[in-house]
Amino acid sequence: MMNEKYKPLPDLIPEELLERAKKLGSAQLCDGMEKLKIERNGCMDASLMPLDNNKILVGTACTVDTEDGDNFPIHIAIYSAKPGYVMVVAGKGYTERAYMGDLMGSAAEAIGLNGIIVDGYVRDKVGLSALSIPIYAKGFMQRSPAKRGPGEINTVVTCAGVKVSPGDLILGDYDGVTVIPRERIEEVLAAAEKKDSYETNRRKTIAEYTRCRNSNSPLPELAPAWVLEMENQTK
Repeated sequence: MMNEKYKPLPDLIPEELLERAKKLGSAQLCDGMEKLKIERNGCMDASLMPLDNNKILVGTACTVDTEDGDNFPIHIAIYSAKPGYVMVVAGKGYTERAYMGDLMGSAAEAIGLNGIIVDGYVRDKVGLSALSIPIYAKGFMQRSPAKRGPGEINTVVTCAGVKVSPGDLILGDYDGVTVIPRERIEEVLAAAEKKDSYETNRRKTIAEYTRCRNSNSPLPELAPAWVLEMENQTK
């Protein structure tokens, strides 16, 4: 890569951290980040959604900065990529052209990318949905991409409202995409795992309440302790 704005790939995030993230959802990670007061809780725009709700996207961020439907730097980034990365395309939410279609998606799949996020529109919805890798976008437009360049590769970008640095942890599911700053992965995962434990216990409480109601047994308290505490404070 000759352009000085084309930076090398960051180091991959250790697999054990990715495995911990995979056991959580994008919402739980956002909750963990809220406790730590991280900007926007790492939540990308609600309009950025997966083509296939059944695919989970997890990996190390590599980035592309482009605009006005120009996909030249996306091509360069794909052919320079390696397995294990999630390509984050900061396309400024452009809607007049698609940034990519199923041919580029197929190339990214062949190289081994873990997924692609496009802050903008794509095309070839059926073909992209059939890929094994998750694709996120803000919508669809059949008009072909522009080819101008140079754009930037593996620099700090803002994608769908969130600052993304190369090397950050990306997790996307049916609720949306969450970005965890690399230097805070451990503490975010710990906070999200604590929330996951709370939710597991809440499901047990709800299941027990349902069992008691169905068997005409005395009903246990269903409201969480924090609700009861806040309720008492407002009396």
